[in-house]
Amino acid sequence: MKLLCFTLSYLCCSIATCTEMNLGYCNDMDYSRTLYPNILGHRTYLEAESGAEYLLLSVIHGLLNGECSPNIRLVGCSVLAPRCHNDKMIKPCRSTCEALRKDCAHAFEAIEMAWPYFLDCDRFFASDQEGCFDPLELAFSSLSPEEPSTIIQFTYTSNHQMYSLLKRTAAKCSHISQVYSIGRSVEGRDLLVIEFSNNPGQHELLEPEIKLLGNMHGNEVLGRQLLVYLAQYLCSEYMLGNQRIQTLINTTRIHILASMNPDGYELAASEGHLLNGWTNGRTNAENIDLNRNFPDLTSVLYRNRRSRHYRTDHIPIPDAYWFGKVAPETYAVMKWIRSLPFVQSASLHGGELVVSYPFDYSRHPQEERMFSPTPDEQAFKQLARTYADAHATMSNNDTERCGASFYRTRGIINGALWYSFAGGMSDFNYLHTNCLEITVELGCDKFPSEAELYPEWKRNKEALLSFMESVHRGIKGVVKDMDGNGIKGATIAVRGIRKDVTTAEDGDYWRLLNPGTHILTATAKGYSKVSKRIYLPHNMDKAGRVDFVLKKVLILFYTWERFDPYNKFESYSRADLNEAGVERQEKPWWWNYFSQSGISPPTWLLRNI
Repeated sequence: MKLLCFTLSYLCCSIATCTEMNLGYCNDMDYSRTLYPNILGHRTYLEAESGAEYLLLSVIHGLLNGECSPNIRLVGCSVLAPRCHNDKMIKPCRSTCEALRKDCAHAFEAIEMAWPYFLDCDRFFASDQEGCFDPLELAFSSLSPEEPSTIIQFTYTSNHQMYSLLKRTAAKCSHISQVYSIGRSVEGRDLLVIEFSNNPGQHELLEPEIKLLGNMHGNEVLGRQLLVYLAQYLCSEYMLGNQRIQTLINTTRIHILASMNPDGYELAASEGHLLNGWTNGRTNAENIDLNRNFPDLTSVLYRNRRSRHYRTDHIPIPDAYWFGKVAPETYAVMKWIRSLPFVQSASLHGGELVVSYPFDYSRHPQEERMFSPTPDEQAFKQLARTYADAHATMSNNDTERCGASFYRTRGIINGALWYSFAGGMSDFNYLHTNCLEITVELGCDKFPSEAELYPEWKRNKEALLSFMESVHRGIKGVVKDMDGNGIKGATIAVRGIRKDVTTAEDGDYWRLLNPGTHILTATAKGYSKVSKRIYLPHNMDKAGRVDFVLKKVLILFYTWERFDPYNKFESYSRADLNEAGVERQEKPWWWNYFSQSGISPPTWLLRNI
């Protein structure tokens, strides 16, 4: 009888039953009861809590710099503490795991961390047919991505929320959109770009590329939010069949960098709208004003402008520039500018209500306010006019806004005439590349209240769309050789405008020009020169097509290589080998989080093991 009772008691104890979830870091799941042993074989919550898996979930958001969805913790918790119903374990859905991995894999690769074994979608997750549950159902219950209209939440977004929102927007419109990083800030935050095109990730022949940047000064936050809203708007309206948006995206490659200075924004946002002053968060984490940190090519131009043969375009970066402090954000944007054939650009700022255009640096340094036009003065004025006139109030005859008065020029001004400064991004764009960039000052308040976000979106939406559409003016074309091959780096000159543009990889080019008669000349090293006379009428609604065919000629010329950090190559020494001849792997920086915690080292997080 005693033996029988003991046997029955043992059997009763070995039957798993639902129990209260005691994992503190998983207490916000939409269920409260779990089962042990869990999916990973942990027999008690204490064993689960002392494992490397649970520790990883507690620090992963910080390790990944907020890049990956915060929902990775919820998905991980659904494996460590699975839902229990009627004393039965219910596995999380495989589809949820796969979507998470697609969203987060790049972030793990960035810190050289392997994808966690317990998030293996095939081993520990179940299909819908097997009766799985979605651990993110509660997290997304407030979202309505399938609503039949464009719904935008006009609130401020933290850096993490911005990254997540842009990635989800790109995933929703994956056939016309993608996100990519151009680099990281001083504190390691991504400079994340969202791109819109009917062929994302590829430059298409004769399709112009434009860029929009916001939050260069971290405390000037309105532009950042408007660009986040614009990304959502473009995605949603394209899906809803908005013909205007579909035409724009099908004919243009649009790149949006909502925050160029996420570190500065973090400081400004921590103080909030009411406490934030005009300077807190303006600079990056190294106290560098990014709009004073670009190479000062304008001074180089002014020193050489009287030389008849000196080119006023594609001015190389002086060697001395690299001996100064170059912010990682500046370097990333310069490399980005060089990597794509941008035609035009807008940088969104705050503190005034006006559009300024180059040059920003006065042609006489002692003159703080001196009209300093570029050779493309008329094209720049037209670009600025496009934005200001489409804005709800920017071109109004209002003499009492922000302390400055632009009513005589109806909301636009030459930058140096307003105030002069060197090392600006717009001047660099113009003198180093083909790109024409304007600076849009969105309003007097650099950090408006949340209640102002929707009214500001209404004031600026049409201006943003009109500006993007305005890239389709002037001329475009392809420069080819006699065999029909595109010529990269060929030069297109316009008589009377001392600023040339060069062709892209496949020989295509774009030249913003105002209506009128123009004489164009195409040249390339080793080829003959060809000139054409064209007329652009006032009523053109798209860029005119002007192609050139150049004939090869025999020319002897010499070239020399100049120092250029963009094109440097990293040299790798032979890897250290241990006694067995196997490459010795140095542990990544995040390994200390685990090695000092007293738990078994999670070698499954090391790559190439």
